[in-house]
Amino acid sequence: MSNAEIIGQDPGWVIALKGVLIFAVCVFLTIMSVWGERRLVARMQQRSGPNRVGKFGLLQALVDGVKLALKEDLIPKSADRIVFVIAPIISTTACFMAFAVIPLTGPVNFFGHETVMQMTDLSVGVLYVLAIASVGVYGIVLAGWSSGSTYPLLGGLRSSAQVISYEIAMGLSLVAVFIYAGSMSTSEIVAAQDQWWYAVILFPSFVIYAISMVGETNRAPFDLAEAEGELVGGFHTEYSSLKFALFFLSEYVNIIAVSALATTLFLGGYRALPGLGFTEQWLGGWFTLVWFFIKVLGFFFVFVWLRGTLPRLRYDQFMKFGWKVLIPFSLAWILVVSTLRVMSQKEAPPALIATFIFSIALIYVAVATLLDRRKVAKEKVARNINSLEPDFPVPAIPNTRVEQING
Repeated sequence: MSNAEIIGQDPGWVIALKGVLIFAVCVFLTIMSVWGERRLVARMQQRSGPNRVGKFGLLQALVDGVKLALKEDLIPKSADRIVFVIAPIISTTACFMAFAVIPLTGPVNFFGHETVMQMTDLSVGVLYVLAIASVGVYGIVLAGWSSGSTYPLLGGLRSSAQVISYEIAMGLSLVAVFIYAGSMSTSEIVAAQDQWWYAVILFPSFVIYAISMVGETNRAPFDLAEAEGELVGGFHTEYSSLKFALFFLSEYVNIIAVSALATTLFLGGYRALPGLGFTEQWLGGWFTLVWFFIKVLGFFFVFVWLRGTLPRLRYDQFMKFGWKVLIPFSLAWILVVSTLRVMSQKEAPPALIATFIFSIALIYVAVATLLDRRKVAKEKVARNINSLEPDFPVPAIPNTRVEQING
């Protein structure tokens, strides 16, 4: 029985309990993620991190949330009050809605009723997640516009351009997954990875998605919508109290959401690690939840690792990388995957497949060599221009301070 058929038999009270449980898990993971990130970054920087409030500082994030909620709520005089209030609600709501189609477990016994920990199973579930992620960006854009201030507006504009650029690359990276799985349903994509994870056989797609999801979540080194050095705090500069806390919550829930989607599409979802499939039979369906969150936390560690090690990019470098590198490479990779998929379905001779792969490798080497030579030529021209002597005499600049002293 498929996940869609199992979910279709759920009574109302099971659906409501699953919704409450998924919401509670997301909030709990957010609290623990803040604590975990601060502890990990502290270790990378050779300091302690939060260690006073609760055992090992575990209650620090909870106390910080209570403190934010009790702070004075300020709204700028020039702000559009209605949009200013609605913007953080849009961002937070969209992040939670993305979990509606993520399968967290296989079939489990839920208070005597057999079900799966998934709210619904749509035939276009992945497109639903991408659409919800796009709606969440409206919260950032509207927050920047409604604040009535220059720096939040610039942060909102940066975010809109950033999301348009990297959502294109993200969507293209998933096309290869759809081709191999033959479906856009998240549960069917997980079922299609019973032999091989798509992170292995579609490794370029996995790398493109991993880069795009960092840009999608406005995390370092791509946190240009809230770059403190240029925009004070970006789109949420004018926010305080509970509204700022909602933006903070949405950022971390969004990190968990894109990590959960990456786990579902590329790492086999809730399935056990290779060679450990016996745990699903011995320990029951609920143990698959452990495997799922182990993979999600692995992605979260990469997010923290990037923040603790890489400097922020310039905005022009960031946009150039998205439009001139990720998107063209994604399109070329889709053509390669489509051709290989058709050849395998038509049972083409292995020699023909090997010849095609060898031809693609030669084309890649030729293009890479050509681009490298162009880059070297440009650098050489730039060095020659800088080394040219001017055609007209340039008078020496007098040392005014020394002349004054001597005079």
